[in-house]
Amino acid sequence: MEEFLINYGLLSLFLLSLLASTLIPLGSEWLLVTLLLQGVDPVWAVGLATAGNTLGACTTYLIGLYGGDYLVRKVLRISAEARERAGRSYARYGSWSLLLSWLPVIGDPLCLVGGLLKVQFRWFLLLVCSGKLARYLAVCWLTLGVAG
Repeated sequence: MEEFLINYGLLSLFLLSLLASTLIPLGSEWLLVTLLLQGVDPVWAVGLATAGNTLGACTTYLIGLYGGDYLVRKVLRISAEARERAGRSYARYGSWSLLLSWLPVIGDPLCLVGGLLKVQFRWFLLLVCSGKLARYLAVCWLTLGVAG
């Protein structure tokens, strides 16, 4: 396993981060921490994790934009409660709530609602990427601060 992480670590981090930001219940922080502790370049690790996680959020946004209610309810099985919570966040904070897209449970529905509400894609991308970058930078800083 260690050899796999060394040889394919950054690719694995990118793919896991991408999948974790879709509606698949995965986490990518553990792999980021593992790779940082193994000495992987933090700039590359944080950059690829952020890129993968942001691309995953974009797929959720596109599903909201083009997928319609059928995909949301039947295929993705996003509960009415999760959609309602995300909708309340939008009603209260507007598209600024996309900065919280990195949060578990509400992050993916926020991206979905962003698509459903047709938030301008450039604005969506800026906010989502900023939030996800901040999270990965915090994980990196904590990891290297504790380990270093």
